[in-house]
Amino acid sequence: MVIDSITVTIVVILTAALISAFSRRVKRDKCLYDFNNDPVVLEKINGEIAGAGILRVENTGLEFIFPEESRYEKTKNILSSYIFYKYEYPQIQALIRFHDKLSDEGKKAREKELKRTYNPSIFKKIRRKIQNFFKTISDSLTELANAMVMHLQKSSASGALLKSQDKYLKQINQNIIESVGSAFDPILERYIGHKIVFELIKGESIHKYSGILKEYTANYIEILDVLYKTQNEEARKADIIVPQKLGIIRHLGEKTEDSKILSIKELKKWIKK
Repeated sequence: MVIDSITVTIVVILTAALISAFSRRVKRDKCLYDFNNDPVVLEKINGEIAGAGILRVENTGLEFIFPEESRYEKTKNILSSYIFYKYEYPQIQALIRFHDKLSDEGKKAREKELKRTYNPSIFKKIRRKIQNFFKTISDSLTELANAMVMHLQKSSASGALLKSQDKYLKQINQNIIESVGSAFDPILERYIGHKIVFELIKGESIHKYSGILKEYTANYIEILDVLYKTQNEEARKADIIVPQKLGIIRHLGEKTEDSKILSIKELKKWIKK
């Protein structure tokens, strides 16, 4: 049976549109979403505090709802929120959740979150292993899909049709990749739930901080219990999210004898006493 090229075009375009719509609707960075509905400060790479309020994370950007309305002096307009769009994300230095800004209920929720990070349940460990499995094979599946498409494009029957829909196939492929969202890093994976020391690039200088690695994605790292200072403010305890291109996890910050990382204990047998 010969498939009409117009029909194939319509099916491919609809498939691409559906996958794009679904991925845009559900895709949110896991690190960013961890701060959803919390009081958060947005620090830009120039040191400016761009927004401070209750954070709402959407797939198109970040929205900061002000606890109290303010008035812009020049125009006398009332300001109740601040929107930071996704295309502005390269300007992010850090998203900061200061502990002293959390309510009693928020502090209790954070303490539970911290305990789960230190001592994850069996269910959480299994779920993370499954997630990491899919992250690991996602690149291989993408390469396999690309190889199959290239092979079919060389065949006489289906090649012409697939070549004519090349840009839509690339769009579908890209949306599938983006929907996965997180990149698996075997080094960082071992450090989750442990105290680490990391370097943060600020302008032309590098600052060192310590904290507990909570989570990482392809774009961000989330670290708890960091003594952090913003412009014109004193250093305070906070949880922060920083871009991976600016934040570099450099050291384990725990005593080797107290660490739960098995590789450290195993390596001790190779050290001469």
